[in-house]
Amino acid sequence: MLKVVKVRLYPDAQQQQLLAQAFGSCRWLWNYCLNLMNQTYKETGFGLSGYEVKKLIPQLKKEHDWLTLTYSQCLQQVCLNLGVAFNNFFQKRAKYPNFKSKHGKQSIQYPQNVKVADNHITFPKIGDISAIIHRPIDGKLKTVTISNNCSNQYFAAILFDDGKDKPHCCTDGKAIGIDLGLTHFAVTSDGSKFDNPRILNKHEKNLKIKQQQLSRKQKGSNKRIKSRKKVARVHRKITNCREDFLHKLSRRIVNENQVIVVENLNIKGMMQNHCLAKSIHQVGWGMFCTMLKYKAEMSGKIYQEVDRFFPSSKTCSMCLNQVGSLPLDVRFWACEKCQTKHDRDVNASINLRDEGLRILTSGTGDKACRPDVIRSNRGRKKSTTTFSVGQEAHTVPSGQCR
Repeated sequence: MLKVVKVRLYPDAQQQQLLAQAFGSCRWLWNYCLNLMNQTYKETGFGLSGYEVKKLIPQLKKEHDWLTLTYSQCLQQVCLNLGVAFNNFFQKRAKYPNFKSKHGKQSIQYPQNVKVADNHITFPKIGDISAIIHRPIDGKLKTVTISNNCSNQYFAAILFDDGKDKPHCCTDGKAIGIDLGLTHFAVTSDGSKFDNPRILNKHEKNLKIKQQQLSRKQKGSNKRIKSRKKVARVHRKITNCREDFLHKLSRRIVNENQVIVVENLNIKGMMQNHCLAKSIHQVGWGMFCTMLKYKAEMSGKIYQEVDRFFPSSKTCSMCLNQVGSLPLDVRFWACEKCQTKHDRDVNASINLRDEGLRILTSGTGDKACRPDVIRSNRGRKKSTTTFSVGQEAHTVPSGQCR
């Protein structure tokens, strides 16, 4: 099973200069090959693959001697990664590849010949770079990617194969539904509520001051470069706090549950609402779902997503009666049919859990949500079906079993 460990690097002044040269060489090669691919397509109507542009590296080294200072396999990996970027674009998994800038995050990738020790990592043409190895790396190394962020911090992402098989997923255990929101970051089907930390609001004043200082600096000056690093450090602090909160919460949920059900949210579409765009951007729903997914897969747990059009908030979890409209400002409502009083978020998480269990136990994985079909419960008696998940039995209304 493939795993990644990201460690902090502490290169000295000479190693930082060598890394800067490597970053610049790989960035120049990426831009050169991307421009060549664009020009070739305009002239001939056919593109170039990553393997075809990789054959140009020996000739480019003769024309530009400074390319020889960079490890050859790093340059080859640039061409291969560019080919993968185009494949992802044609498969509609990513946007069209862009040109890289010397401003912002920089990275290079080593496919082999990297050795990891207790307190340092050895790279070709650079030597031993001090590192903090906080987790054991037992297995065959695949790739090592060195990155440098805007705060001038160096990291190494080590991809390795531990030789173990992927754990088998089973449904023996507790099932939980999670409703994501803004007032409370997450509300679970068992009634637990986790507050939204609103990390950006805590650092917004400091960020505003640093950005105002940056706007007053003359472009191209050394003071502007120093001021830009101060702004980057504030953004890095916000990112670290957000990731720390999401990692801890996702790990807790994965450890305590076997089946995790969330809603497949259209975050990009929700960002179109200018009243909520800033709050949605800082909360990190997409990152949280990604963490839940890969941690559940590594632990042998089940991660299930429910269709975004499933009316989890507007459906009564007791009698399946669905209300016509439920504005966002209504947090508590009572069912007109069974008179059950609902907390909007808790009711939604319960419906998500039941729908996720229905999908898992149906055998086909088909979704029950049909927005164009109106469900009616008139003249029917409520019946229930019990699904056994491990040692716990979950009773789901029959309307959600079809």
